[in-house]
Amino acid sequence: METQMTTLSAGIMLFLIMDPLGNIPIFLSLLKDVPPKRRRRVLVRELLIALGVLLGFLIGGQHLLSLLQLKPDSISIAGGIVLFLIGIRMVFPPADGGGIFGKNGGGEPFIVPMAIPGVAGPSAMAALLLLTNTQPGRTADWAIALIGAWLATALILFFSTYLFRWLGESVLTALERVMGMLLIALSVQMFMGGVAAFLHLAL
Repeated sequence: METQMTTLSAGIMLFLIMDPLGNIPIFLSLLKDVPPKRRRRVLVRELLIALGVLLGFLIGGQHLLSLLQLKPDSISIAGGIVLFLIGIRMVFPPADGGGIFGKNGGGEPFIVPMAIPGVAGPSAMAALLLLTNTQPGRTADWAIALIGAWLATALILFFSTYLFRWLGESVLTALERVMGMLLIALSVQMFMGGVAAFLHLAL
């Protein structure tokens, strides 16, 4: 029997995927060449763009899956694999030091890489597709979960300078790896749920 995900657990999952703590060093490096008076405006702009993209995916994602004729159990299995890989990269970051989204270019960021994939990454989009397809009719619940996760992410990123100075890079790295472990656990649960649903239909 398929496990029903609550709005709170969906919000926590999306928050872990957005990984605001892991994005703090990346966002600070992206904004270091931006004039101080423009930094908050740039951050607000990028966060709003990310929210718009994710809401669009939430609303239109189910229609996309219907068009592609994908089954819920296959989406659950694929989503679990994607989230597992993201969690692995959070626990064991790349050796190049670019974080889970790779290295960043210079200049004022616009859409890429702060909004996409910094906040609205492929893993967040895949999670929204998973939610809307495996539990249809709960778009309002998922929208609440998404907005809650986005608000928490925005709050952390707004105070990123103070958090970086207060906690230090080592503590932030440790917190990101804990979040990665939680995300791995969620991904395994999704994968097993998809496999169980597939076996139930097959038998």
